[in-house]
Amino acid sequence: MKLLLTSGGVRNESIQRALVGLLGKPIAEAKALLVPTAGYANSNGAVRAWAFVSGQEPDGSQPECPMVELGWKSVGILELTALPSIGEERWLPWVQEADVLLANGGDALYLAHWMRESGLAAQLPLMRDKVWVGLSAGSMVMAPRIGEWFVGWTPPTGSDETLGLVDFSIFPHLEHPMLPYNTMANAEKWADTLSGPAYAIDDETAIQVVDGQVEVVSEGRWRHFTR
Repeated sequence: MKLLLTSGGVRNESIQRALVGLLGKPIAEAKALLVPTAGYANSNGAVRAWAFVSGQEPDGSQPECPMVELGWKSVGILELTALPSIGEERWLPWVQEADVLLANGGDALYLAHWMRESGLAAQLPLMRDKVWVGLSAGSMVMAPRIGEWFVGWTPPTGSDETLGLVDFSIFPHLEHPMLPYNTMANAEKWADTLSGPAYAIDDETAIQVVDGQVEVVSEGRWRHFTR
């Protein structure tokens, strides 16, 4: 699977060019599935899920994290909590027919839990040409761990482990004005608690991963922590 792991969505031309390159076609010719699940574990999850699916902020203003509103050929919703009750034979063709999965932000551990429970996590490594675009938690879920700093919803395992489809962890929303604790100094402290490499990225930055090759796409600020 091809990954475009963003902090704040497709916010600038560099990230959009990377997306088009991964798709191998214009956005207007690509079919998208939205994965809103991660948002429900947050206190304002119902509102944020609506904002993600509708492509606008709760107050009706222009979106801060562009994803659904980019001009896709078609858009559908893949709600992971519903998948176990309808069976793989029903939902897997939807995923196979899509060009890209757009994963909402929210709680990465909740998202990881339902990706496993639904069976989607097992299918993703088999889909080499599919594109996954993550927004915040939708990106963090691909890491081996998120670190205790970001634990909100606690999974049955009690662990901060996520899917491990990449070998690095992600600290999103670096230096965001609405998130005063997301400083570079705190990102350094977070990275020190992890056993592997990590990236701190702001909302103008994305990490592209294709066949294990990692490339940072940025018009903003980021840092790579090695271990």
